[in-house]
Amino acid sequence: MIRLAVRCRPDQAEIVLAELTVLAPGGVEETTTAEYVEYAIYGAEGELPDIGEVEAASGDGLVGVVATEVADDWAERWRAFHKPLAITAPDGGTSFWLRPPWEEGGPGEFEVVIDPGQAFGTGAHPTTRLSLQLLLVLHDRGLSCGPLTDLGTGSAVLSIAAAKLGWGPVSGYDHEVAAIEAGKENAEVNSVELELERFDLKSGLPELGPTVVANLTAPLLEVLAAQVDESNRPDRMVCSGLLATERERVEAAFAGVGLASRRFLVDENWGGMLLEAGK
Repeated sequence: MIRLAVRCRPDQAEIVLAELTVLAPGGVEETTTAEYVEYAIYGAEGELPDIGEVEAASGDGLVGVVATEVADDWAERWRAFHKPLAITAPDGGTSFWLRPPWEEGGPGEFEVVIDPGQAFGTGAHPTTRLSLQLLLVLHDRGLSCGPLTDLGTGSAVLSIAAAKLGWGPVSGYDHEVAAIEAGKENAEVNSVELELERFDLKSGLPELGPTVVANLTAPLLEVLAAQVDESNRPDRMVCSGLLATERERVEAAFAGVGLASRRFLVDENWGGMLLEAGK
């Protein structure tokens, strides 16, 4: 078994992931640091796809491509790597328990079950953890009600969590077909109803609920801010996917459309912010 890893700059992650999921619709493994994002796919020697299109699309954003041989027991070790994860509101209070289906539940008041074999995230990434923490902040303030829109929903971890916390209806949008399919499967496993639809945020915005979650890169968050005005501005937004060093530029983009930063959290150099309308 061969592990083919593609490393890119964080600002090129969306492009590289989009190209890789076409070549490997079964899913990719993601590892993130402050310097790069790594996506890995697995396959027998001679069966891995040609990543020429990925290299062409990412240009100078590609940091490196590494192929390594994986030990025969890699599947068991991969399972052992994915452990249950507790997410608690930053000031204490409500907590979430994230786990793969083969692990037992824990003490969290709410539980989300996500199969790491699916593409687009399990909830363990710092930006997802930050988003969940900020959703818990809103929940503990009594604001987990009414419609919620999840932009860049991926495996629907945040949509599922929002539905379990009390928001509804919950609508999720992603430009990848595989993400929508994974999200629907995860929603069924967690017994929640979600409205999931393929949508390219670079071409416009869907109808936004009073609460919006957007776990996107800083450039995409700026694209999103540029499309918000008084006619579609939500009451509050949870944004993550940006590096902590990109905080000021993203806050400035949303301040220009009447959404002020009320809370900012940092986890492993990644940032998450809570924005609210009004002064």
